[in-house]
Amino acid sequence: MKEQWNDRPGGFHPASAPDYLPKAQLEDLQLRRFISVVERAYANVEMFRKRMEERSMTPSDFQSLDDVKKLPFTLKSDLRDAYPFGLFASPMSEVVRLHASSGTTGKPTVVAYTKEDIEVWTSVMVRTFAACGLHRGDIIQNAYGYGLFTGGLGAHYGGEGLGATVIPISGGNTDRQIMIMKDFSVTAICCTPSYFLHLLERASEMDVDIPRLPLRVGVFGAEPWSESMRDRIEALSSIKAFDIYGLSEIIGPGVGIECQNQHGLHIFEDHFYPEIIDPESGEVLPEGEEGELVLTTLSKKAMPVIRYRTRDITCLIPEPCPCGRIIRRMKRIGRRSDDMFIIRGVNVFPSQVETALLSVEGALPHYMIILEREKGLDVMTVEVEVTSEFFSDKVRAIEDLHKQLSHAIENTLGIRVNVRLVEPHTIQRSEGKAKRVIDKREVNL
Repeated sequence: MKEQWNDRPGGFHPASAPDYLPKAQLEDLQLRRFISVVERAYANVEMFRKRMEERSMTPSDFQSLDDVKKLPFTLKSDLRDAYPFGLFASPMSEVVRLHASSGTTGKPTVVAYTKEDIEVWTSVMVRTFAACGLHRGDIIQNAYGYGLFTGGLGAHYGGEGLGATVIPISGGNTDRQIMIMKDFSVTAICCTPSYFLHLLERASEMDVDIPRLPLRVGVFGAEPWSESMRDRIEALSSIKAFDIYGLSEIIGPGVGIECQNQHGLHIFEDHFYPEIIDPESGEVLPEGEEGELVLTTLSKKAMPVIRYRTRDITCLIPEPCPCGRIIRRMKRIGRRSDDMFIIRGVNVFPSQVETALLSVEGALPHYMIILEREKGLDVMTVEVEVTSEFFSDKVRAIEDLHKQLSHAIENTLGIRVNVRLVEPHTIQRSEGKAKRVIDKREVNL
């Protein structure tokens, strides 16, 4: 039965109604919006129009959702090549907000929003927080970065739209974060999972007992994290940790979120149409098969993005969710097709290493992968922090732990790697996305 809105704690916001649309009605809405966004992009975005013409297509050729696979893909490089405003479908007089990626290499990718786009963004973030069990009266500590990064303002508008109290603390200043969390009776926090682990460590050093605070919900995203890390976070903090998914190129945070069942992320597919493709061939895969996530913005006005290749590896879950939402779920993102590295012919993802490490008691969720080349051969070293008890224990205990960790990684990856045990707080902490891999192979050539 669909939940109804009320003013009591736990009441459901009316903006969540699209989550429960009957499937036929949802698909009809998707088709109408898809046709509209194709027409808008064709009329106003030169790159998209040229690619349609190369395929001898016009918007009139798009008649059903089955026709989606005929449309051209959009790549991250397309956004960089169009820097700064080449993909806009609205005049600057209608653009009320600009965001940009961090631009770690070359020019950043720029995204634009009209007033209507901001309203859509706010509404999906309201639905996001509602799915996590947040409501009017909650106090949300927003530790995502503000500024050109979409995380901070995306969560901020959604929290206020929900009727919650938002603390715009942004990232960094860890001691102050903990003081605010304690003194302001914070009930929910938004940040990266690696930074929340850092907050837990520092809180322990400050003699602040996080499990005794009112904090009950964490909304964590902006980096892949494993189920093992979720278990660790929930055990140390006594909160419920939810995985949120979003990307600036589409809208920012609010593309998908876990519900109370924490088994897959619901995609707000009335605004973001999902596909799963084979990363090599580009062919659309059947529901349930793992591949690369492709997204289309169905209601974005300033900068419609059609069939964007996210490089995130996941699958759409065919079974209905016990929560009653009709919008589909995707398996949580554990890896990307472009954060993979190859060691001696084996494809390796950092998330695989994390899962292996956290399966061994005594290992902490702080690690660094170092790739080097020695005498023409690739060498992989994993530095991992272990609890202080092991460094004060007998040498035999340290040797046993080293052996267990080496064995766990070898079983997971199928190759042997060097494992180096380091004391707690040895590996540098990040206030944003955690850096897990240092590749020195090019330097050593």
